[in-house]
Amino acid sequence: MANTKKRSNELDVRSMSEADVLKNIEDATLRMKRMKFSHAITPIENPMAIRTIRRELAQLKTEQRRKQLEK
Repeated sequence: MANTKKRSNELDVRSMSEADVLKNIEDATLRMKRMKFSHAITPIENPMAIRTIRRELAQLKTEQRRKQLEK
């Protein structure tokens, strides 16, 4: 069942425009920085959330690169 969720998320990323991908990269980067900072000060309740954001950011950057190579 987890694969279905991942594939739908992957399809969502692929259907985004280049500007949307850039905006989401900026948002995810900011969220990750904030989460890492708050985790350094006081441990957050779910540290696995950092991994989730990091993976989301990697998917977005991969999609950005794929779009650059298509040009």
